[in-house]
Amino acid sequence: MSDNQFYNNRDLRKYVNTLVLVYLEAVYSLYDRPDVYVEYSVNKGLYTKINSKGRIARHELDEIKKAMNLLIEADIPIIASNHSRDEAIAIFQTQNMIDKVKLFSTVSFNEIELYKIKDNYYNIFGEMFDSTGHAVNYDLKLADKGIVLLFPRKEDNYALPEYTHQEKLFNIFMESENWAKLLKVSDVGDLNLKIVNESIGDIIRVSEALHEKKIARIADSICESEARIILIAGPSSSGKTTFANRLGIQLMVNGKDYITISLDDYFVDREMTPRDESGNYDFDTIDALDIPLFNEDLTKLLKGEAVQIPTFDFMTGKRRYDKDVMEVRRGQYIVIEGIHGMNERLTESIPAKDKYKIYISALTQLNLDDHNRISTTELRLIRRMIRDNQFRGHNGEKTLELWENVVKGENRYIFPYQENADVMFNSSLIYELSVLKKYALPVLEEIGESSLFYLEKLRLLSFLQYFNEIEDDTVIPNTSIIKEFIGGSCFH
Repeated sequence: MSDNQFYNNRDLRKYVNTLVLVYLEAVYSLYDRPDVYVEYSVNKGLYTKINSKGRIARHELDEIKKAMNLLIEADIPIIASNHSRDEAIAIFQTQNMIDKVKLFSTVSFNEIELYKIKDNYYNIFGEMFDSTGHAVNYDLKLADKGIVLLFPRKEDNYALPEYTHQEKLFNIFMESENWAKLLKVSDVGDLNLKIVNESIGDIIRVSEALHEKKIARIADSICESEARIILIAGPSSSGKTTFANRLGIQLMVNGKDYITISLDDYFVDREMTPRDESGNYDFDTIDALDIPLFNEDLTKLLKGEAVQIPTFDFMTGKRRYDKDVMEVRRGQYIVIEGIHGMNERLTESIPAKDKYKIYISALTQLNLDDHNRISTTELRLIRRMIRDNQFRGHNGEKTLELWENVVKGENRYIFPYQENADVMFNSSLIYELSVLKKYALPVLEEIGESSLFYLEKLRLLSFLQYFNEIEDDTVIPNTSIIKEFIGGSCFH
């Protein structure tokens, strides 16, 4: 498939699924039934591991790429077939893919679509092209003990992205993987079994305790630093509001106080707002903010001077000054939450020692099984869909309509700066999709067949059916990040 054959996200998903299938078949053709894991997205690629190999050598990477190229050149048919759950379990028992046996033993649906290359069956969630010859544009890179599988990206005009190792992001995934091992929940099959065995309460309590302990450590680190300004940034539906409130509590536990400043109050007047390529106002770009004024006010506050912070009137598109003057006492922090917090331009006049930058995102540590990752973007979309419906009066169709622009803004203005963080916080909870499911289903069901997003509705419904529901969520504390989306948070 050439670059110009991508027409939409659906085509790209089919391409990535096909490429993953080719990768798996190549690895299985070279080695005797190794444990192969497709784990998570790092720097525009998929991080994978072959556990039986340990750290991958360069010549082994070349062997895998050669095997993939042979499969692609041969244009081998990928045969889709439907099977009963018992048939699928029997197939994967024969292939010694125990993770899939476990998963399908815990789901309630009975018809399962499998894909076959030569003699091997795979379950890859989502659509697939009908032959291996479509997966022509890819690359493999070594990373830590694994391999990163690179594929065309929409934000790069469907070209292969450059790979740069992102150490901080990689480490936060490693931390989350260790948390999953501690909880003994490595995939959705394990999670479903915990729900069936009624031991999910302990998983919830330990998951929340791990979050609280991490936030407390971040607060301790801030207090041990010279920083005066705390910058919090992350993509949509990361749980930034709840995180900021919980961090504030931990700062107070350490005897510290803080004030907050909203970046929204520093928008330039509407007629000065930059426009995007379509001619619409681009409120997400950092140039929509009055950076010189923001830095001037921060500098004065750090010197102990009184400052009148502006208020931006979204109705008139103008700035006004009607707040009381603000002063920062000695030992008091300034907390700033906003999408540009990791971009050095935002606070270019402030010395680095005075800033502590926190990046927060919902980085899923849970996969459906060894070969099917759960996209972090997918989790945030489901979170946002529920929150928009609960608190913003938007139906699921409206959220999906806005989502593409949300993701476009994140790719431009958030993700390129995430490695600038002093610390990263993963806001995802290993159990949360089993809670979110019952809130998401009615929102999705309202999307009708005539909607442009009907196929997306079906895809998300198909995805959620893999999760057993946690029906009683009263065990979840009202400080939990998940309560920001389903309701019941003590911070609202």
